[in-house]
Amino acid sequence: MIEAALQRAWLRRGSAALALWPLSVVFAALVALRQALYRWQLLKPEGLPVPVVVVGNLIVGGAGKTPTVMAVVKRLQASGYRPGVISRGHGRRHDVAAVMEVLPATPASDAGDEPLLLRLRLGVPVFVGADRVAVARAALSAHPHLDMLVSDDGLQHLRLPRVAQVVVFDDRGTGNGWLLPAGPLREPLAQRIPPRTVVLYNATRASTLWPGHLAAKRLAGLVLLADWWAGQAASLSCLAVLARNKTRVTAAAGVAQPERFFDMLRDAGLEIIALPLPDHHDYATLPWPADAADVIVTEKDAVKLRPEVLAVSGATRVWVAPLDFSADAAFDAALLALLPPRLTIRTPDGDTTA
Repeated sequence: MIEAALQRAWLRRGSAALALWPLSVVFAALVALRQALYRWQLLKPEGLPVPVVVVGNLIVGGAGKTPTVMAVVKRLQASGYRPGVISRGHGRRHDVAAVMEVLPATPASDAGDEPLLLRLRLGVPVFVGADRVAVARAALSAHPHLDMLVSDDGLQHLRLPRVAQVVVFDDRGTGNGWLLPAGPLREPLAQRIPPRTVVLYNATRASTLWPGHLAAKRLAGLVLLADWWAGQAASLSCLAVLARNKTRVTAAAGVAQPERFFDMLRDAGLEIIALPLPDHHDYATLPWPADAADVIVTEKDAVKLRPEVLAVSGATRVWVAPLDFSADAAFDAALLALLPPRLTIRTPDGDTTA
């Protein structure tokens, strides 16, 4: 409830935002000081032997980073790179400082839901930990063939070097334009786009003054939870059947902006009972009624729902609704233009060859 109230307050400069504004001034001063220390080179990014692409956003809350990471990794693979993914692992309940590799069998509580989703969907090495530089080194040590790293979030992790960064916005833009905690901004929106930056709008139009590219997102269909875990693709025909039969389904979403997911299901013709949940909801207990016949969840929720556990909990059919996410061709060209022109392969001893 607090999270939802803050999200609403951050959209305008109302009484709640005004009450928090003095703290926002302090936060802004700390951000400016930290950025100045790096600009004056009193603090410097760490060195890494391979290029890093950072995907992040300026505002708190989901703006579409995870699907953007997927799109970037696939674009890199198509261009001949061998990328891995590093992430902080939001939602980890255990030792969040520990660096670990995310495997398909890793519980979401240990890995974080988004890193586990990235590992399952992409099949590339994924490592998590609070210190992105340490995470990057661990990934490169364990997988010497990697010649590119993509950081899921980490835009403000200035110790992490980068050859390019993708800044993602959604239709909220910069909200009320204020920094935390009076607004959603982690750092101010500069007058100009920072160097080596590509801007992507997960929206129908640009929502800030920065020029950028547009991403399109739509439902890929539905697939039963057990089949999703087995790697089967979603089917639009399953979605059409539920819509045609006017089947009333429960839609559960533990994401930052659940209404977006619900709206997509409604636009597809489904009659839903919306069940919004906190971002990174752990599903320690099932949130829907025991007599629910059909339940639809996002992929971010699905990684915390093991089919063998749900099989003994009743007759509820749980469907997963993956999303198709794509950016315009100009986005791909702008990103690739910032990357090294030739593919380099790291050998186990750390050398590189063309």
